Amino acid sequence: MNTALEAFAMVATTEVAIAILASAVYGMVIGALPGLTATMATALLVPVTFYLSPIAAMATIITSSAMAIFSGDIPGALMRIPGTPASAAYTDEAYAMTRKGQAETALGAALWFSAIGGIVGTVALMILAPALAEVALSFSTYEYFWLSFLGLMCATLVARSSPIKAIAAALLGLLVACVGIENPGGVPRFTFGSTDLLGGIEPLPALVGVFAVSEIMRAMTSPLPPPIPNRKLGSILGGQWALTRRYQKQMWRGNVIGVLIGALPGAGADMAAWVAYASSKRFSKEREKFGTGHPEGLVESGAANNSALAGGWVPALLFGIPGDTITAIAIGVLYMKGLNPGPTLFTEKASSMYALYIVFILANVLMIPLGIAMIRLSRHVLRAPRAAAMPLILLLCAVGAFAIGNNPFAVVLVAAFGVLGYLMERNGYPVAALVLGIVMGTMVEQNLVSSLIKSDGEVLPFFERPVSSVLAALTITALLWPAGVWVLRRLQPAHAAR
Repeated sequence: MNTALEAFAMVATTEVAIAILASAVYGMVIGALPGLTATMATALLVPVTFYLSPIAAMATIITSSAMAIFSGDIPGALMRIPGTPASAAYTDEAYAMTRKGQAETALGAALWFSAIGGIVGTVALMILAPALAEVALSFSTYEYFWLSFLGLMCATLVARSSPIKAIAAALLGLLVACVGIENPGGVPRFTFGSTDLLGGIEPLPALVGVFAVSEIMRAMTSPLPPPIPNRKLGSILGGQWALTRRYQKQMWRGNVIGVLIGALPGAGADMAAWVAYASSKRFSKEREKFGTGHPEGLVESGAANNSALAGGWVPALLFGIPGDTITAIAIGVLYMKGLNPGPTLFTEKASSMYALYIVFILANVLMIPLGIAMIRLSRHVLRAPRAAAMPLILLLCAVGAFAIGNNPFAVVLVAAFGVLGYLMERNGYPVAALVLGIVMGTMVEQNLVSSLIKSDGEVLPFFERPVSSVLAALTITALLWPAGVWVLRRLQPAHAAR
């Protein structure tokens, strides 16, 4: 009881209230602008968090990401251009409803079921994370090695591109993590005589470059979006209760899919939305209506994308393993604010954890009135001239990179990773796998070396402990999966020829 009261006291401050409200408006606007993702919105907030208390800093990350994931649905429904990757799964469905004169129903469903999904995901986080923390306290370096390695392999399993390309991107991330002298041997690696590289490459400048700068480059090379249709919207939430009662099973299935996929390292809200939409179509009794403006798919995928956001925080808070690219940034902020992720976080700083849960719930409740206002104002926001918005965002990236360590070299890193992220996306290499490699490379290496020192170079102890053996089996399966898929594809033509 005392812990809960302390948590409420932490949240009930002017600083946290302003942080939640300002980041909510900011997230809504960024998410609604085509090409500017929720991850980019989060990355740009990192320099601001330097000047905030730990709870206020995390509140900006949580609130802005939740709002941006929802508001990405607005340009998708009105212009058939998804504002964020999570909206892409059901953009055609939402736009078909708009063409039928049901824009308010489509946007209302996206808003209502996103808010419900976010609250359900928060409840799941509150139940799962502390329960798993009890188990995690018995983990040794062997379990942490396999768990961090499994996180890297999960990124290859859930990648929409080729698994081989996903593995290549993860290996590139691991190579970036090797730079500097912060390794078990204390030996300079890949510094090329540069003193700027001795400290290694910090994950945050790399993340800002890969997500923010690459998105700016992509937006500047893509054609301008079509003009927004000039029509007034009716009641935004009218009829949503009827949809909730009619598609109750789909809503709960979307919530479960979101939480489960969100907890997979590297998956995130966009993967959850795609899986939920496919699931809705697969089990629907009106499958032929999908693609013609049918709300059933919107209900399930809208519930999944925001519940996945909260689900992604389970491995992030518990093991320091990012569930998605947003929590990859959040982990950096957590370390910076002294809230080091791990099972002890739930015992030593329980009040801070409860405060984060309260922020999650407040963000999803606040989403409804702000979402209605954003939908009403969308015609003005979506007409923001790209030629003015993009240079301003690029300037914010440069200033933010410099502020991270007061080092001009960080600005060069942001630019370099921006070009790298743009080239990777152009050629089908998932940047999420690269990010996982950068963030988790140090964790994989340190736990591997510590385990080998403890076992005196023996490999067998990696497989002897019960939890370690299970994690090892899962990791090896994930590692061999792409090769298995390739062999099956080779065998199928041979069987067909016979």
